[in-house]
Amino acid sequence: MERKSVILAFLTVAGILLPGESSPLSAQDLTPVGVIRTSDPALMAAPWTLKQCIDYAKANNIQVLSQEISKETADVSLEQAKGQMLPSLSFSSGLNAGLPGKTVGSNFSLGSNLSLYQGGKLRRTIQQQTLQGKAAECDLEQAKIDLEISVAQAYLQVMYCMEQLQIARDAEQLSRTQYERGEALMKAGSLTRGAVAQLKSEYASSTYKVVSAENSLSTARLSLKQLLELGMAENFDILYPDITDDVTYAVIPSLSEIYNIALEDLPGMKSSRIAVESSELAVEIAKGSYLPSVSLNANAGTSAIIGSDYGTRLAQGLNEGIGLSLSVPIFNGWQTRSNVAKAKLQNRASELQNASAEKQLLNSLESLRNEALSAQQKFIAATEQREASEQSYAIVQGQFERGAVTAVDLLNEKNSYISALSQQLQAKYQAILAIKVLGRYMNEPIDL
Repeated sequence: MERKSVILAFLTVAGILLPGESSPLSAQDLTPVGVIRTSDPALMAAPWTLKQCIDYAKANNIQVLSQEISKETADVSLEQAKGQMLPSLSFSSGLNAGLPGKTVGSNFSLGSNLSLYQGGKLRRTIQQQTLQGKAAECDLEQAKIDLEISVAQAYLQVMYCMEQLQIARDAEQLSRTQYERGEALMKAGSLTRGAVAQLKSEYASSTYKVVSAENSLSTARLSLKQLLELGMAENFDILYPDITDDVTYAVIPSLSEIYNIALEDLPGMKSSRIAVESSELAVEIAKGSYLPSVSLNANAGTSAIIGSDYGTRLAQGLNEGIGLSLSVPIFNGWQTRSNVAKAKLQNRASELQNASAEKQLLNSLESLRNEALSAQQKFIAATEQREASEQSYAIVQGQFERGAVTAVDLLNEKNSYISALSQQLQAKYQAILAIKVLGRYMNEPIDL
């Protein structure tokens, strides 16, 4: 879409661009202003792409790192559960003195115990811990996806603020040129002093907008820095890809297609389903306390009085044993029954949470898809309106130069054109953002 610099300057005047929007000015034509660079020498050589920002955030973001710790904790819990299936082994010794004979003796013992059956609790506990490890891994992947979306939004915001700052400076220069032209026309008797005052006011307003744009860039830069966990780094620059209008016209899949893929593949939904499976195992584990338990134990020990032939006596005192024990639960104050009831309630709560997560996912995707479709339709209509308004503004601008219309007429026509162009840009970038996020729900990495 062809852009005229005289028209571009007015974007900032409108002041209604959405966060994440790009101006019609080509990103490659902009000179970075107030750029920052990371303190990492390996990353200072060139501007960061969106992918580099996402990868760096995943490796350094505190929330993601915390989720990784949760995953590692789940792995340790699994190993701990598996260890319950192994036999235990313990060694003990003692030294005692008898009075009044003052004899001194010692004893040594070695014991081992192996649980053979506990109502299936050990086996199911391992299964439960395995599921919880998978759930922790899914939570970690979901945290990375959420972070990817947040970084993309922050990245686009920096792009927008950078372009907005450049546009604001272009607008300031244009306003100055118009003001100087107005003074020349006034001296020639073609323009009134009041009209020149209006042009001067517009020039002052555009200067103020430059300061505002610089503050917006600083805020956007800070948000991206925080997501990347760059700490005290002050130098940071990003790559500004040219986002064409073609992205806005991307085909949007049906809601059922998006939902089915997200429901099946989204890590957060997998974690929700795993939680239901885990709660079902918790019920069976609780029921296992109703059943008897069987264990195998073995021990070896010896003792002797310290003195002459101590070693011989110690060897002669050796005794060994092996046994099988059975424990049958009869009554434990309704503890088992209460634990089973609680486990069933937790299972029901997990099912409801999963159903709620599925419903929330559907609602989010439906809203996001409707927003994308609406933005596409608005973009088509706004494009036609912008083209018509552009032609009208060009005519009025020529009439103003000839003194056929007043400065008020020129500003009104200009504002109408700015409004049409801003609506077009809003629709375009609303669609781009929605399409990119929908694509991420369908396992498509966000890229620009």
